[in-house]
Amino acid sequence: MFRPATKEDAGAMLALLRSVAAEGDTLPFTSGIDEDLIDTQWFGAFACVLAYRDHHLLGMYRYGANMPGRGAHVATATFLVAQQARGQGLGRKLVQHCLQAAKASGFRAMQFNQVVATNLAALALYRSFGFKKVGRIPEAFAHPQRGYVAAYVMYLDLCGFD
Repeated sequence: MFRPATKEDAGAMLALLRSVAAEGDTLPFTSGIDEDLIDTQWFGAFACVLAYRDHHLLGMYRYGANMPGRGAHVATATFLVAQQARGQGLGRKLVQHCLQAAKASGFRAMQFNQVVATNLAALALYRSFGFKKVGRIPEAFAHPQRGYVAAYVMYLDLCGFD
């Protein structure tokens, strides 16, 4: 089900990214979602893994260093699940796979820089893995229905993660 992304996957990845971004409630992108974004933000300095079923891309994640140099031991990640695959446990499997891969790659922690406060499913999922809210950014995200909403910085120490 999971496999590393290749350049041949770029079209399907772009379609999933555009679809999730168009929903407007989790990703910050409003424009510029193109092949360049896939190349720089997904294939750039990140490891990228895809979840396929019957030749359909259902989900994907990327992870890599949150900061360069002295901050490179802390990873960050982005997760996307196609609308038709939600509520079936795929998000949990993607996060589990990502955390294991990041730890195996030598990262000591995982930090999410902006988890939208209205994204209750993601917040619950991350908390179930032991992530802690370590910061709150007021009005950090322009939600299309709710206006400006807060976002959280979340953190997990991978040293004790199995």
